[in-house]
Amino acid sequence: MRVIALLFLLVNAVSAFVTGPAIRPAALESATQLDMRHRKGFKKLGLPADQRKALLRALTTEVIRHGRIKTTLIRARAVRKHVDHMIELGKTGDLHSRRQAMAWVYDKQLVHSLFDAAPDRYGEQNGGYTRVLRTVPRQGDNAKMAIIELV
Repeated sequence: MRVIALLFLLVNAVSAFVTGPAIRPAALESATQLDMRHRKGFKKLGLPADQRKALLRALTTEVIRHGRIKTTLIRARAVRKHVDHMIELGKTGDLHSRRQAMAWVYDKQLVHSLFDAAPDRYGEQNGGYTRVLRTVPRQGDNAKMAIIELV
């Protein structure tokens, strides 16, 4: 291993005098691809902020309406936080929580039904209101798919 590292060092030293890119060992290139996501906050989903918010609101509304939807794995993990928050608001049940839920969920009648059902269904449960199940990849682009459902 030391011989290989010395050889790469020698090649890079010689290539410094030649115009063109330096040769890097594969170990260094693969190490740069495994950087950790410290202090990154949340997934941006490849969308601008307004489109990302609209997508998360729509997915949250549909999960609450149907109880189970099929979407990509990354989107399912991103929307789980918002669905859990809406159920927490439904368990609280006061006017301020209702107005916060109305500001996020698109359907007013759905918010009313959520606030009626959430205390009975999730009264003794503290968190973990959703489940993300991985499924087979999508046919066209082989994207990782998942089913997000209410527990």
